[in-house]
Amino acid sequence: MRTPTCARAALLLGCLTGATMIVSTAPAQARTVEFPQVPTMFRDGLCGGSVRVWADTDPLWAGRAIINVRATPIVGYGPGEYSFAPLCENVTTVAWRNMNTGAAGEYRVTVVAGIYGSIQYAQYQDTGPGHIVVTSFTDMASIPQRGEFDVPAAPPGPPPEPEPNPR
Repeated sequence: MRTPTCARAALLLGCLTGATMIVSTAPAQARTVEFPQVPTMFRDGLCGGSVRVWADTDPLWAGRAIINVRATPIVGYGPGEYSFAPLCENVTTVAWRNMNTGAAGEYRVTVVAGIYGSIQYAQYQDTGPGHIVVTSFTDMASIPQRGEFDVPAAPPGPPPEPEPNPR
C-alpha cells in the first residue's frame, strides 16, 4: 500500500515528465520580421508620424503570412475640442511579391491614429512559400519603405504506401 507522500511524489514526477515531453517535441518556431517604419502625414488635420509594418510567419501556416500595421504616436494639430491631441488617419498599403513564384498582392487598411498611436491591424496573406519582398507606403505624403522575409513551405508528408503486389 502506497503512502500519501509516495502518491504525491509519483504524481509530481509524472507531471514533470509530461511537461518535459511537451517542451522537447515543440515544432519549429514562428518568426517575426519588422520592416523600416514609414514616415508619413495623416489627414483630418496637420498630423505626422510613422507607421510600423511587420510580418509573422510560422510553419503551421505554410504558404501564408500575417501582415501587421500599427501607427506610432502622432503629433500635430487637428479639428475639434482637443486640437493638440488630434485623431488623424491615412490609408496604408503593404504591397508584396513572392520572388520564387511571381505571386503578388497587397494589404490596404485605413489607419486611425492619435497621440498614443493606433490599434494593430493584421491580416493573413496567401503569399505562397518563398522569398517575399514588400513595399510599404501611404496615400499621404510619405517615404515608402522596403522589406523582405521568407515564408516556409509545408513540411513533407509521409512517404506514399507501396502498391500491393497483384499476384
